Amino acid sequence: MEKDNVCINCYNQVDKVAKVLKLGQAELDILTIPKRILTFSFPVRLDSGEIRYFTGYRVQFNDARGPTKGGIRFHPEVNLEEIKTLAFLMTLKCAVVNLPYGGAKGGIMIEPKHFSEQELERISRGYIREIYNFIGPRIDIPAPDVNTDSRIMAWMLDEYEKLEGKHAPAVITGKPIALHGSRAREFSTSMGGAYVLQEMAGKFDMKPKKTTVAVQGFGNVGMNIARILDEWGYKVIAVSDSRGGIFNPQGLKIKEVISHKEKTGKLAKFKGAKEISNEALLELKTDVLVPAALEDQITKKNADRIKAKLILEMANRPITPEADEILLDKNIFVMPDILANAGGVVVSYFEWVQNSQNFYWSEKEVLDRLKVYMTNAVNELSTVCTDFRCDMRGSLYINAIKKIMEAERLRGNLK
Repeated sequence: MEKDNVCINCYNQVDKVAKVLKLGQAELDILTIPKRILTFSFPVRLDSGEIRYFTGYRVQFNDARGPTKGGIRFHPEVNLEEIKTLAFLMTLKCAVVNLPYGGAKGGIMIEPKHFSEQELERISRGYIREIYNFIGPRIDIPAPDVNTDSRIMAWMLDEYEKLEGKHAPAVITGKPIALHGSRAREFSTSMGGAYVLQEMAGKFDMKPKKTTVAVQGFGNVGMNIARILDEWGYKVIAVSDSRGGIFNPQGLKIKEVISHKEKTGKLAKFKGAKEISNEALLELKTDVLVPAALEDQITKKNADRIKAKLILEMANRPITPEADEILLDKNIFVMPDILANAGGVVVSYFEWVQNSQNFYWSEKEVLDRLKVYMTNAVNELSTVCTDFRCDMRGSLYINAIKKIMEAERLRGNLK
């Protein structure tokens, strides 16, 4: 197998689990070699008349449990190795929350802030033309990710349907409601994480009004989980975005913080709060720390200074493997990303189901079903953790990998 086809980061992720489950080479190949890798470039005419070529990726990692599912991100640091790793994590995530999906991920190497709306539309449509033959409601279902949203999904859906010559709303999720998106999709990742925290808080006997929370990242996910937890009575003492953060040990009024950011474009100078850096926020003394920004925020360099009792990973891979070991030694409980932020893919699944049936649910129905999926996954995970006497991340990987291997075995792809 060519080295370029192997997911190097995946080896690091499954190393411990491979020893626990005594995985053979065939199982390791399934977990480290994606089923399909698409790398391509495509031309787009910019508003100036200049033609620019963009690099895009789509990795479909494993489809033993169903069609692949995963977001499309627009970011200047997108690269193939990152997309492979994220597709692998999506495979595990769908298995953890018992969805009939495999995992995929896609992206374009682009800084969207540098392009007009018309240029972004042409780029989005160009991307879909490149992957059109490899996606579909029963093959691979894209969704929004970093720097993409319902507007971009609408353009992509429209381009796919033009190529297909018929309506196919189930090909893409995260769409606007008017194009058959699901209720609650915009804050589903945050709500799913809140349900996970609620379930774990009960096990730790953490009462909302006595529980402090710090949220790193105030984009869609971070802002909404801060809002939800504030509404539930938790004391959110700090939030931050890419420019820095604000802190008040007595608690922030999150609705007012949201309003302030909408008016000023930043968190700074919010009345009654002290300004702090992202790094300082991570090291605050708090009951719950919610990393909801980018990857690799807690590393071996700062893990020793983390004082939270519980970490809820709302970003993808915010904690490095080396930092994981340090946090484990410090008895800091980590709820990993592949469960904590799985609410988005669960509601994406609901959207796909509704599109397939052409029958739509109320927001309450969506949220009630989401709570069932998330709490069931937490309780299932607790059982696995007891059986294998391991940390939560290890338990999640064991649980997901066992399900994937069972599907491969039943298909005759493993002995």
